[in-house]
Amino acid sequence: MYIGIAFVILNLVFLYYWNFYARKEKSILPTNWPIFGMMPGLLRNSGRVHQYATEILEQSGGTFLFKGPWFTNMDMLLTSDPANVHYILTKNFSNFPKGPEFKEIFDVLGDGIFVAESESWENQRRLTKSLINHTRFQELVAPTSWNKVEIGLIPILELVSELGIEVDLQELFQRLAYDCSCILVLGHDPASLCNELPHLPHEKAFADAEEAILYRHILPGIFWRLQKWLQIGKEDKLSKAKEIVNRYLSYCISLKHQIKGMDQKAADEKEGFDLLTSCMRALAKKGNTPEISKEFWQDTMLNLIFAGKDTISAALTWFFWLLATNPEEEKRIRQEILTKLHVEEVRNWKLTNLEEVKNLIYLHGALCEALRLFPAVPFQHKAPLEQDILPSGHKIDSNTKTLISFYSMGRMESIWGKDCLEFKPGRWISEFGRIKVEPSFKFTAFNAGPRSCLGKEMSFIQMKVVAAAIISHFHIQVVEGQPILPNR
Repeated sequence: MYIGIAFVILNLVFLYYWNFYARKEKSILPTNWPIFGMMPGLLRNSGRVHQYATEILEQSGGTFLFKGPWFTNMDMLLTSDPANVHYILTKNFSNFPKGPEFKEIFDVLGDGIFVAESESWENQRRLTKSLINHTRFQELVAPTSWNKVEIGLIPILELVSELGIEVDLQELFQRLAYDCSCILVLGHDPASLCNELPHLPHEKAFADAEEAILYRHILPGIFWRLQKWLQIGKEDKLSKAKEIVNRYLSYCISLKHQIKGMDQKAADEKEGFDLLTSCMRALAKKGNTPEISKEFWQDTMLNLIFAGKDTISAALTWFFWLLATNPEEEKRIRQEILTKLHVEEVRNWKLTNLEEVKNLIYLHGALCEALRLFPAVPFQHKAPLEQDILPSGHKIDSNTKTLISFYSMGRMESIWGKDCLEFKPGRWISEFGRIKVEPSFKFTAFNAGPRSCLGKEMSFIQMKVVAAAIISHFHIQVVEGQPILPNR
């Protein structure tokens, strides 16, 4: 009897495949298999998941319902339609929280601003916005970035250039962004960017955590939850990474508490205007600092470091790859630096006037173009509280996982035109020589709606300082034959 049942099932699978075979010859849309749903297609393309999603969305008109394996609750709606994005992130924001599954997937972030909802999120955002927009903090951003470039990045690149050897530019940018984030958020310099390129467990732990989180989006929940329970695979790495990161954060927070315990004059000399110090100062004025738990400080600071670490490094990595493959655009930016920064030789430039950097319009356009093609956060995860109908006409039930592909949006001909795959900084320059401002639901690199990125202007300052410094000193070339793919 069991052999007979197995035979029938195999025949059904065969017939199902045969039925879709002809269609699959002309379409890249994944086959919805019995039992397994569309998961086989996703797993086959797990190494190029963002490009695969783009191909699917392009062929399906910008919105696609992915069917997961039976009984796994992995059905999800994938969209890159600007009207849907505007509706989800802005017009009907209240019906599209991140949802309980998001919090479980990103549990490493605790109750920080990226995971928090409702009143908790509003309070954290209000506080963070006031701290980031404070004049004294803003004054720290450019000098911190320049200092890291001058004493850390440029000496390494000079050594590499003199010896004629290859270097992983992405690793250097990750270290630079990590150091800057820790300085600006914690007031502590981990000094990961130096000639020795030291192995710092807490810096490596961030990368391990991000990789594990990506796999949680691909694997059925039952698999990664089982790995978590058994403490094996990437879940084991994630647990260890969380422990290492929390130890580092606890150390930095304890240093601040020690300063608070000094007499006022000594404390004033040691205190800076990093976000941790500013947050402690702001909450102390409300008189509730002693009630705040260690977990609150760790979650808050962890979320802020995550916000700046990989977003800046990923954007800069793709930016220089695009320049290396588009040498004419690099020449235009170098010429702009010569002209607007008033230097006789471009190698002589040093950061002395932030306003000059802000006026590098073509460089700004090139960075926008890099972010359009390779957004640092490639997708957004939502889940409707109540059943809803999107502007595209797609009906979604409550708690249906909804993924917005920011990566795909930058590659849609319907959004950016027939030259959407080309690197063209000029598309961001108006006829009056100013930066064009695109709607946030079209250019989604910094999110849109109430959860739009608070550090957008700060990010552009950091990227411009780093980009201008490198372009004024070096010419970057890509190693031939190097595979170029997003890794997150």
